[in-house]
Amino acid sequence: MRPPLRHPAPGRRQMLQAGGISLLGLGLSHLEGLRAAAPARKNGRRSAIFIFLSGGLGQHDSFDMKPEAPADIRGEFKPIATRTPGLQICEHLPRLAACSNLWSVVRSVTHSTNDHSAGHLMMLTGRGKLPVGFSGNKPQDGDWPSIAAVANAVLPRFNNLPPAVVLPERLIHNSGRIIPGQFAGQMGRQRDPWFLEASKFEPKAYGAYPAYEFDHQQRKFAPVRSRFEIPDLSLPEAVDGLRLDQRLNLLGLVDDQRRNLDQAATAGGMDLLRQKAVSLLVDPQVRRAFDINTMPRADRDRYGDNAFGWSCLMAARLVEAGVGLVQVNLGNNETWDTHGNAFPHLKDKLYPPADRALAALLVDLSERGLLEDTLVTVAGEFGRTPKVTRLPEHYKLAGRDHWGAAQSILLAGGGLRGGRVIGSTDKNGAYPSTDPQTPENFAATIYESLGIPKDAHWQDAQNRPNFVYHGDPIRGLA
Repeated sequence: MRPPLRHPAPGRRQMLQAGGISLLGLGLSHLEGLRAAAPARKNGRRSAIFIFLSGGLGQHDSFDMKPEAPADIRGEFKPIATRTPGLQICEHLPRLAACSNLWSVVRSVTHSTNDHSAGHLMMLTGRGKLPVGFSGNKPQDGDWPSIAAVANAVLPRFNNLPPAVVLPERLIHNSGRIIPGQFAGQMGRQRDPWFLEASKFEPKAYGAYPAYEFDHQQRKFAPVRSRFEIPDLSLPEAVDGLRLDQRLNLLGLVDDQRRNLDQAATAGGMDLLRQKAVSLLVDPQVRRAFDINTMPRADRDRYGDNAFGWSCLMAARLVEAGVGLVQVNLGNNETWDTHGNAFPHLKDKLYPPADRALAALLVDLSERGLLEDTLVTVAGEFGRTPKVTRLPEHYKLAGRDHWGAAQSILLAGGGLRGGRVIGSTDKNGAYPSTDPQTPENFAATIYESLGIPKDAHWQDAQNRPNFVYHGDPIRGLA
């Protein structure tokens, strides 16, 4: 039920003039909260930004280089020094190297699968074992809930914003297969996190459009137009029986909002589904907050005027406005799946926009005084094989295959110190040598940084309690 208003209910005409009651069931008394800016956070609020690199970033070619290894292991890239004494990373990540004082690297994250779908589920949910009946072909009600779904369920709401948001798109394979691990799973479909569908990317291309799109197999594709639009704040999939391909598009409802409210007021109530949906776009000021095109040109240039930059810039502004957790899918599905043609694509297409956007995010949050209480993490579903491989039937040049046994992840902010190196791998970068870390530990690090207590729980579709934590936060970062 809607909470009662704190003052007498307005008339129907007043509701229409205000641009609409909240579809979340919020009254007009909350509009000032929606309009209020939140430039400074001195109230103990904590946030997290989870940058997800779908496809899997190779540890050898990024943050765990093995320059003394044979050529078929070390690859083509050379290491460069960072601001952190003794820490070297890939030569094609100069901006991250220049701000390494802000971030730390964990080189020993490990799990048991080399499968894309299973790896997505493990890292997106923070659960290193697959649920009973898991299918890599589609999400299922028995899946573990994603980290974003858990945060959405247990974090408080601030400024009437969703506690957790995923942008700029859901992870969908080019075949149309929806990747499992992104949704609420056992919580029930109505508890899915909010997806801001801002990216209308061509399904046959990868990377950061415009200018950085490419195809892994160097097949021809139509040029991608810049189409990073005001997000579609949609209902979670299958709410009350709605299928994913029948999701309500709230942007489409904005124009007829007045008519809907007129009918609802006459009937004496609001449609239940719309009460549960995000209503922020009704207010023009709030709508502008979600519109990348209204942000200063200097900010867009700083982050990079492309899909990677826009996504990270939007994430920064959302946590500043009050969203608890923002998951950023940096690249559509399998953008980082560099089986072949890996080195030119990393050098020319993936690293330039990613390096710029990630470094800008960290420096921007730091300058705004937000990094101390905003954890930023960067991870994929797995790492890549120690040995460089060649699949001439599909790729002209070499790359690396899937490898769940070791990957490197970055962490910054959230009260953690920068310039740290946690864990190590063997001489070939194949397996952890020291301090192995699991998906459970990765998720626990996010939850702890968000201030979620150790005894917190969520309820499944049958209202049974389930613990949030299944591991311990990664130590040595504080």
